[in-house]
Amino acid sequence: MGIFARLSDVIKSNLNDMISRSEDPEKMLNQVIIEMANQLIEAKKGVAEAIAMEKKLLKQAEEEALKLTEWERRAMMAVRAGDDGLAKEALSRKKEHEGIAVALKEQWAKQKTQVDQIKLALRVLNNKIEEAKRKKQVLIARKRQAEARKKIQETMAGIKNASLFDTYQRMEDKILQMEGEADAASELAEEYSGDILAHKFNTLEQTAGADIDLVELKRKMGVLPAEQAPAPSPTVAATSLRVDAEPADEFAQLSQAEQEQLGAALAELEAQESAAQARMKR
Repeated sequence: MGIFARLSDVIKSNLNDMISRSEDPEKMLNQVIIEMANQLIEAKKGVAEAIAMEKKLLKQAEEEALKLTEWERRAMMAVRAGDDGLAKEALSRKKEHEGIAVALKEQWAKQKTQVDQIKLALRVLNNKIEEAKRKKQVLIARKRQAEARKKIQETMAGIKNASLFDTYQRMEDKILQMEGEADAASELAEEYSGDILAHKFNTLEQTAGADIDLVELKRKMGVLPAEQAPAPSPTVAATSLRVDAEPADEFAQLSQAEQEQLGAALAELEAQESAAQARMKR
């Protein structure tokens, strides 16, 4: 387990060193992940070496067990041959290999236990690194969101400057004034250019058209009754003819002096109307 304690110390040391040297959290996190991956590779190498040692010890213990069996066979062969001295030497060699086999077996058992532990620790370390990789994206996103909020706050702080709003309001008022002046100039140009009388009649026709549209809309909505056009009767037509004929008959019945006075009055009215039209044209 000492290798992982040293690995943890190295990672902490590198992390603290990067924190002190780096001011960009995103770059720092990327570098931390790279360092973790490199340290994981080194840890895997250490685990591989421990596993190799375990297999080597097991193989040596098995070889010593085979030698033990072989010297026991030789001791039995010496006994059959009646050579007890040679049998004792074979048994002594057998005992030697037996001690070595027992020691290797014990060492292999300890190594296997350690290998199982470091394998488990390696899996835990690998899971933590994978978790750090996943959290890195979240942390980077949080860092970028914080930067965006900071920029927005700085922008809002600049907009809160009263002089900016005053300038904006002044420009808006100026544009409104320019639009009003343009509308007034256009209205004056239409009113005092061309035929004034025709302009008045055009205005009257536009107003009358709007009034007619309004009456038709009210009739359509039922607010006003529908327009009824009574057919002219012969009696009404005859009456109209008599009414039109009455002024002519009455003028004929006037005396010569009265007719002259009436003609002079009509001429004076026509002159006044002509003078008024001339003033309007000027």
